[in-house]
Amino acid sequence: MLDVPRLRLLRAVVATGSVRAAADTLGYTPSAVSQQLAALQRETGLRLFDRAGRGIEPTAAGRTLAAEAEPLFEALTRLDGLVGDLRAGRVGSLSIGYFASAGAAWLPPVVAALHQEFPELRLELRMTEVKRPDSPEPDVDIFVERPDWEPPLGTDVRHLVDDPFVAVVRADDPLAARGEVPLAELGARRWIDNDLDDGACRRVLLRACAEAGFSPEFAVETHDYHTAIPFVTTGIGLTVVPGLGIRELPAGVTTVRIVAPTPVRRIHVCVRKSAAQHPAAQRAVDLLTEAVDGAAARRH
Repeated sequence: MLDVPRLRLLRAVVATGSVRAAADTLGYTPSAVSQQLAALQRETGLRLFDRAGRGIEPTAAGRTLAAEAEPLFEALTRLDGLVGDLRAGRVGSLSIGYFASAGAAWLPPVVAALHQEFPELRLELRMTEVKRPDSPEPDVDIFVERPDWEPPLGTDVRHLVDDPFVAVVRADDPLAARGEVPLAELGARRWIDNDLDDGACRRVLLRACAEAGFSPEFAVETHDYHTAIPFVTTGIGLTVVPGLGIRELPAGVTTVRIVAPTPVRRIHVCVRKSAAQHPAAQRAVDLLTEAVDGAAARRH
């Protein structure tokens, strides 16, 4: 591969017409420029200059090589500008991983603010509840802590919120008149499943049920909260959902707090070490924290 600094010297000598002028422009001594041009001739196997009196004159090969190198230096100039923009977070890309209920509740204002503050930033949103083995980890990931969880290596983790589960029951269910229900009482009921077989939220819930001494009997299996909740209106059973997963309840159903124990999913955001210094990644975490705090304040 040709030496780029030597090509830059060739370009300068051809443009200025002399070794001395090129040396003054680029901050070299004339002898250093002459040595580098001689090395470039050996490197290419081409005669790039002829003697012309006390100076030198580019050959046709020298002029052609300098001209053909021009797009290279234009690209390098663009890259220099790109590096500066990346340092400032003005361009580039940022991937944000999320699960469905967090994405619906928090991401719209976060993404809107990032688009306004970093207009040339390409944002990639990834649903991470179901990951393929070859899927790359997102730069910023909103996730639910699994039981026996350990912080991922190479990440900066910030706790966002604890999200208690509640029972969703029909309004005419005797439980609806109570402010809270011990989890063990739900063991005799039929349940409507609402999560992935090995999802983090399902693990949290099943561990709490095990602590209460039972395993739920699922009458219907669905895989998301907003499909499961309308099934409650049919009387088939109840469903147990994290509070964040409830947006608008259909008519005829209500929620009841669960206690003794209360299943709680702990929600965190982590930033990969490779993205930790990206201004947009840092800003995304701050905006996400603001969105979570704002949503909590509105609920209270």
